[in-house]
Amino acid sequence: MKEQSKRGRKPIVFSDEQIAQVEALAAFFTVEQIADYFGIGRTTFFELMNRQPEISERYKKGRSKAIGRVAKTLVEQAAEGNMTAAIFYLKTQGGWRETQSVDLSNSDGSLNPTVIELVAVNGKNTD
Repeated sequence: MKEQSKRGRKPIVFSDEQIAQVEALAAFFTVEQIADYFGIGRTTFFELMNRQPEISERYKKGRSKAIGRVAKTLVEQAAEGNMTAAIFYLKTQGGWRETQSVDLSNSDGSLNPTVIELVAVNGKNTD
């Protein structure tokens, strides 16, 4: 009897060049898009990242470099007086938040009466 050959495909292994491409692509693409670029599925790409940890490391490095470049530009613009950049930076990095309040008082300090109307829901009166 012939010995039965192993079933399944041979595992994909990325070359050094492909791993470098992962780092470059990570600045712009999601994991799913990178997998598409290489013609493989997302799950296969994650399996590759587990088998070849350098792929995961280079992906993270590529993302970090891109985020660093953008963050540097954002901070520079905020420091140069770009109010939109400053507000965005302070909200995302400084813990700032916007709140809105409604002043119900008149110019003389008396309260402005507020009318609340109750509306029937499903044919039933809500008051």
